[in-house]
Amino acid sequence: MMPAARESLLDAAYTALVRRPWSAVRMVDVAAAAGVSRQTLYNEFGSKDGLARALVRREADGYLAGVDRALAGEGDHRERLTATAEWTTAAARENSLVRAMLTGCWTERLPTPPLSAVPSTSVVPAQRRADGPLPSPGDFVTLVRDRAVKVLAGPGTPQSDTADLARSCELAVRLALSCVAAPAGEGGVAGLVGTALQRTAG
Repeated sequence: MMPAARESLLDAAYTALVRRPWSAVRMVDVAAAAGVSRQTLYNEFGSKDGLARALVRREADGYLAGVDRALAGEGDHRERLTATAEWTTAAARENSLVRAMLTGCWTERLPTPPLSAVPSTSVVPAQRRADGPLPSPGDFVTLVRDRAVKVLAGPGTPQSDTADLARSCELAVRLALSCVAAPAGEGGVAGLVGTALQRTAG
């Protein structure tokens, strides 16, 4: 199956999830919305649980791709970490699966695949990856922190500076996650992160 067809099935599943609880999403409706047979859907994902895992994996990848874009943007370390924090809160606000993954709070409306790997019999490489471990909130903190350090530290950065940078990156991520759980007041996440990073730099 072409990757584009897999994407359209995942798009159809996501659209269905926006409209109704996952328990009410039917495989036959997802297949029809994507313009393929139900058998094609089962061949690609194996089961509704497999589809749920693939959907969660894709949304996690999409969130992390946005992190990479924010880190690659213009500005100094503080501006790029602030952009990353703002992306985190925006992505969680707009996407209920991203919000659940970042906070660990899965509502009854959502699929709740186990985060641990599940036995995979799939011949589809993308599905084998989806059947592997899914990131927990703590994993996201580490993934974003490590990505930020890699982009912002640059070659030849002294070990002590890299350790300080890692702490600043983790602080920015954790502040963003706190704003996902309880929205920031005046100044928003940018104000919070900017003030916190100013203090750590001082």
